[in-house]
Amino acid sequence: MEVMALVGQSGTGKSHRALIVAHQYKADAIIDDGILIQDGKIVAGHSAKREASKIMAVRRAIFSIPGHADEVKQALKEVNPKRILVLGTSENMVHKIAKILGLAGIKKIIRIEDIASKEEMEKARDCRIKEGKHIIPVPTIELKPHFSGYLIDPLEIFFKKPQAKRRRLGEKSIVRPIFSYYGKLLIDDSAIAAIVDKVATNKDNISKTSQVRVKRIRESDEDRGIDVTLEVTMQYGSNIPATVGEIQSEIKIAVEHMTGMIVNQVNVVVKTLTVGA
Repeated sequence: MEVMALVGQSGTGKSHRALIVAHQYKADAIIDDGILIQDGKIVAGHSAKREASKIMAVRRAIFSIPGHADEVKQALKEVNPKRILVLGTSENMVHKIAKILGLAGIKKIIRIEDIASKEEMEKARDCRIKEGKHIIPVPTIELKPHFSGYLIDPLEIFFKKPQAKRRRLGEKSIVRPIFSYYGKLLIDDSAIAAIVDKVATNKDNISKTSQVRVKRIRESDEDRGIDVTLEVTMQYGSNIPATVGEIQSEIKIAVEHMTGMIVNQVNVVVKTLTVGA
């Protein structure tokens, strides 16, 4: 297993650029703040970003908490990545992580200053200090089971002016990347509507949908997910509450899985009941 490292001070945008660097150097796994990531999924570990104190966060990030390193070492044996990218705030830190996890010596160290401009690093630092924004380089749908209760925002905060208002003490945000390796990914409302229609009409007792609407929720110029509203035509005699509950759940799961967006509400209007075949 070949080991590489990405080094930079806290809040300079290392996690933001981790996927791009990993892709560029063909690294199929990432170690970042106490977690092992492979193919966009959290394979093992516990994130230092969840720790309540700075001391515990540092211990978590360097795998010094009992049992933490053993869990990740076992996972590394199972997934056996060909090349791994280790993120850290200093060369000493990444070497320490590699040693604790039993990895081979680090062959190449990339510094954040070499791949990000001064202005980009300053924006990242402002987001960390003023907004409490922290990045995990995995999709939203993967973050949810690991960071239940945390606020999940899109990465666009990096491209907007920092807000003067500070967050309340203790309030944290986990920011996930919405970019692809090659540029921006835009998903039109009509694509989401097509997913909704497909899921709903797969139910035997729903013959068609109409008026599928997607509302994007924004607060203080930040994306808070979407609300979906649709009208359905249902067969007479169906259990309306049970059927509606099922399609609400299935639509939410399908849209979040396929798009990575957060679905806040799925509003279903039973517009018409049909009789017969």
